Amino acid sequence: MSTSTLIFYIFLGSSSLAYLMYAKAQRNAMALISGIGLGILPYANLSMWLMLVIAVGILALPFVVRA
Repeated sequence: MSTSTLIFYIFLGSSSLAYLMYAKAQRNAMALISGIGLGILPYANLSMWLMLVIAVGILALPFVVRA
């Protein structure tokens, strides 16, 4: 596993934690779903570029979908 992969996983984990904390404070369901998705994504074992595209989509989800 390369250094860039580890740094990307740390970024996903910290983003997941931030979304989960925000969802708890604001009672926002879309942020909760995004936080869970970002936490599970590194376990999918996808290529780095595909994972990056999916992660950007999940990060933008609470701003695009207002539930």
